[in-house]
Amino acid sequence: MRYIWLIFGWAALALGVLGAFLPLLPTVPFLLLAAFCFSKGSEELHDWLVNHRKFGPPIQAWRLHGAIAIRMKLMAMAFILASIGLSIFYNVPKTGFIIQVIILTCVSLFIVTRPTPPRADI
Repeated sequence: MRYIWLIFGWAALALGVLGAFLPLLPTVPFLLLAAFCFSKGSEELHDWLVNHRKFGPPIQAWRLHGAIAIRMKLMAMAFILASIGLSIFYNVPKTGFIIQVIILTCVSLFIVTRPTPPRADI
């Protein structure tokens, strides 16, 4: 079972890293999933990820405060608006567009209502 957790952890980490460079692919949820999977499969990898210079702070902010940094919130909102804009530009069918707007509105409300971590955690 340990190897299955490691496979899922590495897959989630890979998606999280890709999300740092690709619009519309979230980074932090995949990092949180990777940390969870690594905690089940390898304490060493879990500690490495949670203490990583780049990936660790958002994981720790979420764990300690359930918080999302303002910069991340702004990036998420920008990508959400870009997604809606692209749907308008490409003339997505009305039903698909309405579903997209409803889902992205819910996601936006969740993101915006999360607290901001204290300055030391950003």
